[in-house]
Amino acid sequence: MSLYTEWTENLKSIKTQEEYQKFFKSYMGKETECYRKIIESKNPVIEGTTESLAEKNNMTNLQFVGFLDGANTSLKEPLDLDTLTESSEIKAEFDFEKLLWNMHDAKAEWLYGMNEWSNIFDEKKRKQIKKDFNRSKMIVVGKKIGRNDPCPCGSGKKYKKCCGKDL
Repeated sequence: MSLYTEWTENLKSIKTQEEYQKFFKSYMGKETECYRKIIESKNPVIEGTTESLAEKNNMTNLQFVGFLDGANTSLKEPLDLDTLTESSEIKAEFDFEKLLWNMHDAKAEWLYGMNEWSNIFDEKKRKQIKKDFNRSKMIVVGKKIGRNDPCPCGSGKKYKKCCGKDL
């Protein structure tokens, strides 16, 4: 069984809210520290075996694969997580802008709010990424067609006498 499969099976085996909170309290702290190290170093590349990278980040192999699962969409070249073993060589490069965007998307304030981001982007750039993210989530409602307006199908009839008949 691959590490990724084992990670997802472990997640599926959590049955109670108490187990869930206990599991993620332990994991989230380690995940945060891992991101903190990457951002603090300003080095977007992580390189080594799964086992050595997990050890370096004070994580189990499964926890590190879980970290990679969460970070995979923020990498310049996504990893094939299903093939990872303890001895797999990993070379992954983060796209910091995409990473910050994805942290906003995950509503992970403890991650996108880290002070270490000031090492990567100035405050203006961070605000612009947040503004662009928020703008991408806006829903724009089109103008409502009035019953006496011309029908948008181009028939020349009023909407109420054409496509709006069934209303």
